[in-house]
Amino acid sequence: MIRLHQTRPVCGGLLPSIWGGALFAALILMCGCAVGPRYSRPSAPTPTDYKETPPNWKTAQPADQMLKGKWWEVYQDPQLNALEDKIDISNQSLKAAQAQFAQARATVRYNRADYYPTITAGVSAARERFSENRPLAVGGVTTTNDLVIPVDMSWEPDVWGRVRHTVEASRADAQATLADLESVSLSVHAELAVDYFSARELDAEAQLLDSTVASYVKQLELTENRYKGGVASQVDVAQAQTQLEQARAQAIDVREQRTQFEHAIAVLIGEPASNFTLPVAVLNATPPVIPPGLPSELLERRPDIAANERLMAAANAQIGIAKAAYFPTFSLSPSAGFESTSIANWLSSPSAFAIVGASAVVTAFDAGRRRAASDQARAGYDQAVANYQQDVLTAYQEVEDNLAALRLLEDESNTQTAAVAAAEHSLALSNNRYRGGVTTYLEVITAQTTALSNERTAVQISGRRMVDSVLLIKALGGGWNAASLSTVKMESRTPIPPGQ
Repeated sequence: MIRLHQTRPVCGGLLPSIWGGALFAALILMCGCAVGPRYSRPSAPTPTDYKETPPNWKTAQPADQMLKGKWWEVYQDPQLNALEDKIDISNQSLKAAQAQFAQARATVRYNRADYYPTITAGVSAARERFSENRPLAVGGVTTTNDLVIPVDMSWEPDVWGRVRHTVEASRADAQATLADLESVSLSVHAELAVDYFSARELDAEAQLLDSTVASYVKQLELTENRYKGGVASQVDVAQAQTQLEQARAQAIDVREQRTQFEHAIAVLIGEPASNFTLPVAVLNATPPVIPPGLPSELLERRPDIAANERLMAAANAQIGIAKAAYFPTFSLSPSAGFESTSIANWLSSPSAFAIVGASAVVTAFDAGRRRAASDQARAGYDQAVANYQQDVLTAYQEVEDNLAALRLLEDESNTQTAAVAAAEHSLALSNNRYRGGVTTYLEVITAQTTALSNERTAVQISGRRMVDSVLLIKALGGGWNAASLSTVKMESRTPIPPGQ
């Protein structure tokens, strides 16, 4: 280590020493410059348009139809809206993410403090007795008081930008944490909507099965009457009974699945599952038109992509921090105060003292430690770039997946509606043929099974369309925009607003 140090007691020279230290600091600041690469966002592959966008969605949409903060309101379901509003208040995952963001903002303020000197003050009093047999002892008082009021300052000027890059890195980390908070918010809101529509789809299935059970009960009564009249066999009665019990079992299974979604919703809104009940309501909605926007806008609308972009900026700043280690470290350490042996003249002018010190330290040999730190920082940046570009590709995939799912499910729904109508017509014909004694009850059972299967499939497709519309909104980033990250400034000291 090479060290330069100067201390100058102020006996008759306090002001010159202070001005000399100030001049030294000014020269350092004027000559200082930050080292390290400038940050610019790496390019990412961006398509000109979504391949799976249906033609009727490419038309311009009015501004009030664009996705906004409370994106779930596009479904116009008051009960869903009420449940979604509870998430911002009571969801524990969201609270944890808010606390993590608060920590990140505090870290920014903590690192900013290195721009300024640290000043300490105190007071000490000691009663000292010196040995009369100590080396080079001279006659005189061997017991004395030492009363000191010191004010010390230490400051490391940010000559090479180490502090500057540290603040940049922590600020970028805080912005990434805010984007992570928005990702958590988007995920839990979307998860609630998915669970909600899944529960509604199961309600519709349960209603269908209940009506089917009622129909099968009447069918069993008819078969029993025909058996008593000698028209039907006991096999027909057994088959009708089997069909009825199977439908009842399916209804019970659907309700069991529905309770799982009800419990999941309770956890999302921060309530014990035992205290929450979701009223039964049949799903009879269709997905709203969701404008996907331009692919180039997706990079600004996805909070997870914004978080990875900010992590790249933080990794870039780490390179500057590693480079600053190659240059000397300057520091100023002035000290002043009062020292006396008596309280009577403790605070008098002759008891004042002052010291102005400056030092410069450079590492001459570290066996490659700084080079390793620099290589580590560059590799970390390369990793952040690769993660960012991979997340961009995944984001476009998720949008395309859900656009394709909605397009194809709409076609499937129309086809399935026709299949349900054909199955119901076939069941009506089979019942008529059975009543007329033209066919066996096996044909009726086959038609009943086919009709119920097609009706359940139609209901399930309706539920999948609603779920996939939620997943599309999630893939598009909800109503979020990366411009909100600019609110995280270096000097931010405001409390976190509730629900953010």
